[in-house]
Amino acid sequence: MKTLIVYIVATFFSVIVFFSCSSKKELTKADNSTEIKIPLTGKEYETNKDYFRAKQVGESPDLATAKKMAEHNAKSEMAGNIQSLIKRVTDQYINQRAIKDKKEWENKFDERSLEVVKQELNNVKIIGEKLLQKNDKTYQYWLAIEASKEAILNGIDKGVSSDAKLQLDFDKHQFEKIFNEEMEKFEKEQDAN
Repeated sequence: MKTLIVYIVATFFSVIVFFSCSSKKELTKADNSTEIKIPLTGKEYETNKDYFRAKQVGESPDLATAKKMAEHNAKSEMAGNIQSLIKRVTDQYINQRAIKDKKEWENKFDERSLEVVKQELNNVKIIGEKLLQKNDKTYQYWLAIEASKEAILNGIDKGVSSDAKLQLDFDKHQFEKIFNEEMEKFEKEQDAN
């Protein structure tokens, strides 16, 4: 009797395992997915410790419009990344320094930094582009751009130098040290994604 019970239980589990495995195979066959390769991917198109980089796409039936959209999108992405990094650096810098009116200094510094970012976005370098035309004759224009970390730092230094109140509490070497640390963190975050 015990042998019969063991046999029935073993058969029951075998049937369950068989059906669960076969249903997984059917799901895999029904998937019919196609892998899509995104243009301009790889390390040479990612932000690193020396360059801010961004890539975006613009799509339109008009080629010029597709290019403008890609450029606008890439510059917007880059500006957001730069401003976010500068904000983190500024917060750390202010916490390490004994600045009298921290809020006023931070606001003025943010204004100067924003001016630098806007100026540097006019001087970005195109490091990659790819043009695709879809079946419906619309254009997809992929664009990758970069801006030098050094150009951003030099612009900030120049902006601070032109403001006597900011210059009093600005230690370029300390700011640059924090900036470099944050650039390395940013690069590691991108590698993790």
